[in-house]
Amino acid sequence: MVAEEYPPQLSVLEPYPERSVIVAGPPGPEPGSWTGAPSALVDGDEIILTYRLRGGPRRGYAVVVARSADGVHFQTMQVIAKEDMAADSLERPALMRTPAGGWRLYLSCATPGTKHWRVELLEAPAPDAFDPVKRVVVLPGDAGSAVKDPVIRIHEGTWHLWASVHPLADPGHTDRMSTDYFSSLDGVDWISHGHALTPRPDEWDARGVRVTAVRFEPDRVVALYDGRATAAENFEERTGLATGIGPAALAANGSVPVGGGSDGTRGLRYVDIVALGDGRERWYYEYTRPDGQHELRTELR
Repeated sequence: MVAEEYPPQLSVLEPYPERSVIVAGPPGPEPGSWTGAPSALVDGDEIILTYRLRGGPRRGYAVVVARSADGVHFQTMQVIAKEDMAADSLERPALMRTPAGGWRLYLSCATPGTKHWRVELLEAPAPDAFDPVKRVVVLPGDAGSAVKDPVIRIHEGTWHLWASVHPLADPGHTDRMSTDYFSSLDGVDWISHGHALTPRPDEWDARGVRVTAVRFEPDRVVALYDGRATAAENFEERTGLATGIGPAALAANGSVPVGGGSDGTRGLRYVDIVALGDGRERWYYEYTRPDGQHELRTELR
């Protein structure tokens, strides 16, 4: 099915997977073999996309950087393996351009032998030239918290970052997560401003919330986020909507998710939104198939 323009009665703030097309399927047949966690941006007439590959017990074993002229069919330019980052696993990357035109790739890295995560930065002159040897830790986390899955925007001269933070004090509950907000003048040295979005007791997002896409509007900040109600829904998060008057304080909207199965078994997560510059957008996200595998999908909005 070809993604189409959206009729006006459809909300622009929620995904419609029935109108999406597949960008990349699972990398293998084994359970837990998934493709997703995308981050994308426009580069001239192309879209540059980076996403995570997961392979069952191998966890997140690589991040792919790819390019496309149509936003659907991608050509791989570079693959960064978890071993390149001295990590047990890789999760959602964040791809950015600097004001000077350089390229940055922020990678979520699992510290070997622990539940800890950190965010590291690779810089390059082109999107096919990231060198893991030159990596720099920019969000280290600490002994009590893991930090991962960054979402980054530059707005009015400031770098803004939202990341999922997981408490590590109780080894049986490290899947719990909130979203913290950070700011920076250069995208390297970050200041933490604490929680921007937290779980809501007795709601569909009671176990964890993870901001995945952010849009600055004239009078508010709009975010899409992943949420789950229980530990059993880990990896099958659904998408919710949150808003706030500023980037450091967001509030979930409504009592139901805007994307994903109502029973908590059909995940729709890691939404990223790319403005194409002509009034249209491409949405990318990770979607759970009926067989339980995850694939990467896109919608033209």
